[in-house]
Amino acid sequence: MATINSTNRKLDRTIRIFDRFLNVEMEVPVNEFDAVNSYLKEVMNTKTSADTLTTSIFMIAQSNSIPVMDLLAELKQQPGQLELTSTLAFYLNNLRSRATLLGINGSVVPNINAARNVVA
Repeated sequence: MATINSTNRKLDRTIRIFDRFLNVEMEVPVNEFDAVNSYLKEVMNTKTSADTLTTSIFMIAQSNSIPVMDLLAELKQQPGQLELTSTLAFYLNNLRSRATLLGINGSVVPNINAARNVVA
């Protein structure tokens, strides 16, 4: 006889991440997925960006052979948004083509001749 609060050990405690855009499919533990996703929902502006970065964090951990919880701990140690952005850009650049690397808050300097012709 089982009680209502008993744990069903036959349940699969993994989440399957499948992203058609990034062509990624992997199975991750539920508790790790929830920890990463909830942290990113706190620090990101939208739920969509947090969900996309959650997938990216697992891709980063897998490609660099780093436990995802260690990577999450490193992200939590970043003191501000700029440091967090630069850390994420560093890791994401390892996954990308060298022709499409991410930059960090670089200010755009317009061509002076083109800027003269723009009416504000």
